[in-house]
Amino acid sequence: MKEIFDIIDREADGSDSLEGFLLCHSIAGGTGSGMGSYLLERINDRFPKKLIQTYSVFPNQDEISDVVVQPYNSLLTLKRLTQNADCVVVLDNTSLNRIAVDRLHITNPTFEQINALVSTIMSVSTATLRYPSYMNNDLIGLLAPLIPMPRLHFLMTGYTPLTTDQEVASVRKTTVLDVMRRLLQPKNMMVSNAYDRNSGHCYISILNIIQGEVDPTQVHKSLMRIRERKLAQFIPWGPASIQVALSRKSPYIPTAHRVSGLMLANHTSISMLFERTLKQYDKLRKNEAFLAQFRKEDMFKDNLDEFDNSRETVQQLVNEYIAAKRKDYLTWGMEQAEKESAIKRKMSR
Repeated sequence: MKEIFDIIDREADGSDSLEGFLLCHSIAGGTGSGMGSYLLERINDRFPKKLIQTYSVFPNQDEISDVVVQPYNSLLTLKRLTQNADCVVVLDNTSLNRIAVDRLHITNPTFEQINALVSTIMSVSTATLRYPSYMNNDLIGLLAPLIPMPRLHFLMTGYTPLTTDQEVASVRKTTVLDVMRRLLQPKNMMVSNAYDRNSGHCYISILNIIQGEVDPTQVHKSLMRIRERKLAQFIPWGPASIQVALSRKSPYIPTAHRVSGLMLANHTSISMLFERTLKQYDKLRKNEAFLAQFRKEDMFKDNLDEFDNSRETVQQLVNEYIAAKRKDYLTWGMEQAEKESAIKRKMSR
């Protein structure tokens, strides 16, 4: 671990203007959850004023996992992501596999094909940093409009049009309105939350990164059309705004469409993903299954308080996302802050 931080320190010292860190990891496996969480905590301690954005891969819920302690790993990692990351881009393997099968018509998606979807999301979400324009050319400029409250920093993504390598040869005509309308459709989301419009879940904020041959007037017309049709439901306590960033495409990579788009969205339905993790954890914990390996570690040798604390942290996160649907969310937040400070005062006595 010392060697890793020697490398990080060397790169940080050699940077002209270090803004933050990007961490890619899985939350379910041993290395991604364990070492990923440790790196996250250490980086946050060592560079407290720098932004930390993670691309976190959530496990496939439709398949039986090779890792039997997956719910334990996921819960422990979610606590660290809640407390130490400034922004978490959620990449759900369940949804990625569904998109590969249903949208790209790949019968048995390989790791390479799933990773191609992930790399597309990562490359487009950082395109405005690598190809700077007059706005959204730094990390804080991208994240600030997306995260109005510090704890509500888990983002879901959507991308359109999706193509396979074989389709790149023919260029298809797509409009800005087509792209922005499709980005709001659940089938293009990279998170497996098939939320019902009547469930009350809503958008907290949206950032669309549009690439290709785009006229700014088309963007304005598309936004007006989306508002008129009420295609997106927003929180009742904040502005209903869709931020749009125009980005250039890489001149070295051929694409099958003149216009493409990525949506980074803060949506209250992300809480359903965390609730699913809590249910899986509760099933294992109720039977005290597979805890022997954990008890061998110093952290769990005397008790399992770390599990209880992690569960409480994730449950509070779920509660806050659910409360964000309400009109009195800001009042609710102040009440929660007062309760937490009162508990801390009692514990310090």
